[in-house]
Amino acid sequence: MKDTIVLYPSTGISHLIPMVELGQNLLAHYPSFSITILISTLPSDTASTATYIASIAATTPSITFYHLPIVSYSNPSSYPALRFEFMALNNNNLRQTLESMSQTSSIKAFIIDFFCNYSFEISVNLNIPTYYFRPSGANSLAVFLYLPTIDRNITKSLKDDLNMQLHVPGLPSIVASDMPLPFLDRTTKAYRYFIDTAEQMAKSSGIIVNTFELLESRALKAISEGLCIPHGPTPPLFCIGPSILSSNRAGGGGSSDEHECLSWLNLQPSQSVVFLSFGSMGQFSVEQLKEMATGLERSDLRFLWVVRNPPSDEKEKHISDAPQPRLDSFFPEGFLERTKNRGFVVKSWVPQVAVLSHGSVGGFVTQCGWNSVMESVCAGVPMVAWPLHAEQRITRLFLVEELKIALAVNQLENGFVSATELENRVTELMDPDKGKPLRDRVTAIRDGAKAAIGEGGSSRIALAKLVESFKLA
Repeated sequence: MKDTIVLYPSTGISHLIPMVELGQNLLAHYPSFSITILISTLPSDTASTATYIASIAATTPSITFYHLPIVSYSNPSSYPALRFEFMALNNNNLRQTLESMSQTSSIKAFIIDFFCNYSFEISVNLNIPTYYFRPSGANSLAVFLYLPTIDRNITKSLKDDLNMQLHVPGLPSIVASDMPLPFLDRTTKAYRYFIDTAEQMAKSSGIIVNTFELLESRALKAISEGLCIPHGPTPPLFCIGPSILSSNRAGGGGSSDEHECLSWLNLQPSQSVVFLSFGSMGQFSVEQLKEMATGLERSDLRFLWVVRNPPSDEKEKHISDAPQPRLDSFFPEGFLERTKNRGFVVKSWVPQVAVLSHGSVGGFVTQCGWNSVMESVCAGVPMVAWPLHAEQRITRLFLVEELKIALAVNQLENGFVSATELENRVTELMDPDKGKPLRDRVTAIRDGAKAAIGEGGSSRIALAKLVESFKLA
């Protein structure tokens, strides 16, 4: 029987891509495995995943995609509660699929993301070793694992005192307002789902993290020593990152070699361009976009800026844009014409890894999504941190205060950033003298990232230990 690893991402392209990269990483070093990725899809996610799945299936035959039967879902829960609930609805189909696969394959491991938490009982009952995969970093993992302790120690919701200082082992002090939104209100379903997931994750066969020891040594030490799960055992940690295998992340089209922005970058001086991109969910109001344009124009810097349509409704902020944005409709009048010799504005998507790796790029304004952070670190590019949602404020704290490879923008209470603030931060970052300490530090970390995934590196050793644990289970 073929030794099989089953990967189970939650619905949506942003959860699928890291799982595929994990599968490719395993196959690159341990090609004797077969990888099966189970797909469960909300109707709203179908279009975004179909093209990506087809491209991976065509280029990586050792990865098999199996689509679970469609389940009806009409619960009006808000994101992220709906993700947990939708994945739980798939449990009957999941059980039948795993039982069927067990007849023809030897399932060595079942790897799930945290939104798939309620599948844990299914796989454990089938005696399949179950691991959680965290595509984000160890700092946010430490907060997540410590959440049940915070829940026990603090009886009120964090939203009732947003200035409260929280002390999570291995991290700088965190202000309550920097915690992920679902952690702030203990009366919501989402809050309870996250507590349940943190407690169950502690019972798993292991946690796989897209990071490396040099990058987050303090947080990793706290987790490994059991400080983040003080009331029970801590599962093994496997830090196998940085996992960055493709310069063509989802959301675009075509090869990075043919993207027009790279031709433009070829014409720019070394490390002269500041790159602004905010991920697949990084949408801003028209007012904010105009303010950003004003700040970039005043800075006199060269810039490459990825722009998405403003959300038509506040509730749609988590939905990736549909039609291409009409740039002239939400920039200051004449902005594109006045900056055409030093600025390049791109609609919706660029090959981000290729851009960050380009010699003309000297700084990155980012929403602090973990994939973007890892790509920037691996390219040796310092950052301006502009978090938007999820655990990104915690990541900002880590990048700015601990690693000191990023500058933070000052945001108003509603998240708004002024033109003057953006102008000042990008100017400071790109300044040859003021920005030098950040560039020097991120260059050293870049070298550490290369060493981690090289022969005998910490991440290669962790991957070997992970595979060994599959065989011993």
